[in-house]
Formats: sequence, structure tokens, C-alpha cells
Amino acid sequence: MATQASAITFLSTPGQAYEDGLRFVQFYFGLPLAMVILSVTLVPSFVRSGVFTAFEFLEKKFDHRVRALTAFLFLVQRGLAAGITIYAPAIIFTTVLNWDLTFTIIGIGGFVTLYSISGGSAAVAVTQQQQMAVMMGGMLLAAGLIIYQLPVDLNQTFEIAGILGKVNPIDFKFNWSDRYNFWSGITGGLFLALAYFGTDQSQVARYLSGKSEGEIKTGLMMNGLFKVPMQFLILCVGLLVFVFYQFNPSPIHFNRTQYAIAKEKDRNETLIKYEHQLAGLQNERNILLGNKEIGTEENKAQLLKIYNQEKKLRNQAKQEISSLLGVKEVKDTDYVFISFILDYMPKGVIGLLIAMILCAGMSSTASELNALAGTTAMDFYRRYFKKNSNDEYYVIMCKIFTFLWGILAILFALLASRSENLIQAVNILGSLFYGTILGIFVSAFYFKNAGGLIILIAACLSQALIITLFLVSDIGFLWYNMIGCLVVSGIAGLTVSFKKIKSHS
Repeated sequence: MATQASAITFLSTPGQAYEDGLRFVQFYFGLPLAMVILSVTLVPSFVRSGVFTAFEFLEKKFDHRVRALTAFLFLVQRGLAAGITIYAPAIIFTTVLNWDLTFTIIGIGGFVTLYSISGGSAAVAVTQQQQMAVMMGGMLLAAGLIIYQLPVDLNQTFEIAGILGKVNPIDFKFNWSDRYNFWSGITGGLFLALAYFGTDQSQVARYLSGKSEGEIKTGLMMNGLFKVPMQFLILCVGLLVFVFYQFNPSPIHFNRTQYAIAKEKDRNETLIKYEHQLAGLQNERNILLGNKEIGTEENKAQLLKIYNQEKKLRNQAKQEISSLLGVKEVKDTDYVFISFILDYMPKGVIGLLIAMILCAGMSSTASELNALAGTTAMDFYRRYFKKNSNDEYYVIMCKIFTFLWGILAILFALLASRSENLIQAVNILGSLFYGTILGIFVSAFYFKNAGGLIILIAACLSQALIITLFLVSDIGFLWYNMIGCLVVSGIAGLTVSFKKIKSHS
């Protein structure tokens, strides 16, 4: 769980709840079922095969071309994701200390790369255990302090959030274009979890370093049991922040640095006008919330009206900031939680929460660099360039590749775009590749007689289809995982069936 819990989880997920309510939790609904499936099927096969990486397993089932293609897709996806996980904690330092973003990204990325090289997988495992304790302790402390500072009890808190459309953890309405509903979570989320935990080397590496098959299965099942409640807790913290801001002043744009630059360029003082309008709406809402009869239909309608006016005003401010800065779009949801921490948390707690987010960022980035280096060394370098050297030599090469991937991750972070909320961006990025990768592994289990060439063709067709859907359709990204998997395994299954019919005839 520490491997998966990046700074994005603790920085961006509360902002996601502030913006969109609790419905993001549906993203994880397929995860417990995925843990059961993997424990029964994939884990025993990996343990018996004695492989170093998940992709080495594919060569035993098909050929080296399938192994290389799958490993390549993983390296592209995970390399880009590593950049995002470095970028996320860099936001904190730029906000808290007003440091230069480029300098901050290089500093964080360089530090994580250094200790990953010097300590290897053992350092990653030990530090992640300690970091996980800080992360969860900090989040629980934040939740407790917010509840303590709210002027209403929990029932009233959720009532206010419900009136404003934020208490929406489950939606049973089926909609292809809706990113988060029960059906996309239980199906698309299932396929994503199967791909992530079953084929992503950053996770498979945890299995392969386990002491026994039983220990590996226990770890997976514990993850399936606690992951959904953990994410729900983090979303609830975001919901609490949202309600807190209904009683307290909030900035019109949470990215302080970006807003300050835009305000300097605002010769017409349009942003100042928006600030005054926001203050008027907040004052109107404070008077309304001071009324103990908030539960009446008239007051509920008035509260919702004020919220919608505020939302419209914030969008107008974002458009103005975009125009002033000369960029296509600006987003500030990733800054909501850190802005709240800085404005309303006690000084000592601020330090703990910032440490928590930085711990999460270093934890996930170290794991990703470890997996990227291991895959590069074992699936490409040893397979194609240096086949018969000793273990010590490959350890040295892994450290060299860790350094190189650290440099690339820093470059990716410098180029990172925040056109999406970060927690969404990293999951969209994974969904573009995981479906195809999972389809290859499913075929390795059930349709290995299809042959390596057919799997290569099916994987290329699947990847082309997913990229096309992403560019031209409005299908929710969670469905990409299912579609990609079904395309590859479907072509493999049809090929095997055709071969059987042909052999019988």
C-alpha cells in the first residue's frame, strides 16, 4: 500500500473530493475482487516460474518479442508516471517556500534517485514502511483537527455536503462517458487493478521479494481489505475541507503562485472585482448557515444557489487567469489541501502533513525507479546485450539504470502538464496501457497456443484502438482497461479456436 500511495494520493485526492465529492471511491470497487483472482491464479505461477520480472514470464509462454513489447509498454507508461509522482511533491515546496519549480523537481528527484541507487530494493522496502506510518498518522490527525474546528457536528457536516451534491459515493446509473460510477468501478476498475497488481513490475517486484507464496497472498488480501477504506478516508478529508470552506473564507484560486503572477498582469483589476464578489457570496452564506433552520427546503435551495454562483465565479476567474498567463487552461484542485493546511492547521501539524506528502512522493517514486531499472536490466540488457555475466554485474547495471531512469523521470516531471487533476492524470495514463498489457498476460494463461506473432499483432491493434478512443471519444477512461484486455485476449482466443477447428477438419 505504501508503494501505491504517492504524494498524488494525499495531495490530489482531497482536491478531487472538494471538486467532485466522494464518487471517486468507486474507482476502487473492483480492487478486492482483483486481489482474490490474482492470489488464486497469477501469484502461484510467478512463484513457480522463478522469474525476476513479470515480463520474463511471457517469454516462457510465447517468445522474446512479446516479452520485449510488453516490457516496452510498461517502461513508457511507468516512466511517465514516475515524472508525475516527482512533480506532485514539488508543488508543495513551491507553495510553502516559494521555491523555483525546476530547482525543486531536480532536488526531490535527485534525492530519491540517490537513495534508491545506494540501498536498492531493501532501502525502498524499509523506507516505505516508515513512510506509510507517517502518511496515515498525518491524514488521521488532519481529519480530527478539521472536525474539531468545524462549528457543526458530523451529521450536519454531511447534510451540508449532501445539499451541495458532494455525498455521492455510489452511482448505479450506467453511462459510458461517466468516469466514476458503480459499473465502471466494478468492471473497468477490476481490469485496471488486475493489470496494475498483476503485470506492473513496481508491484510484481513486491511478490518476487516475498519470503513465501503464503506471505505474498496475505499481503495482497490485506491490500484488498484496506485500500478502499483508506481511499474513502482520504476523500472524506477532502469533503471535510469543502464543508470547512463553507464556513470560512477561501481564496478564489488555490494556486497562490499562479494567482499572484496573474494578478500582477491584471491591469483592469478584474481579479480584484471577482475577489469582492466572492467575499459577498461568502458573507451571504455565513448568514444563511448561521440559521439553525438550514434543513428547510427554502434554505437548502438558497445554499445551493450561492454555491452555484460561487462555482461560476471561480470558473470566470480561471478563464481570466488563463487569458492573463497566456495558457489554455488552469486547474487548482491539486492545491486545495495544501492551501488549507497552510492557512488553518497549527504550525507543528503543518510540518507533519508536509512531511507526510513528501514521504508518499519519495516512497512511490523510489519503487517506480526500482521497477524501471529492474525491467531495463533484465528484460532488455541481459536478454539482448549481456546474457552470461554474474549477479554482481547485473546489480551494478541496475544501479546505473536507476540513475538513468531518475534523470528521465526528472525530465518528465519538468514537462508535466496539469490539464487534469493529478490523481486522474496518473490513472488515465495507466489506463492507456494497462488493458493491452493485461490482455497479453491473460492470453499467456489461457491462449498460449495462439503464438507470439498473433499476440504481437493483437497488442498493436489494441493499443492503436485505445489511443484512438482516448483522442476522439468521450468513453470514461476506466473502460479502456477492459476494452484493451478483451481485444487482445479475444483475438488470441479466436485464433486458438480457429486452429482447433482447422486441425479437426
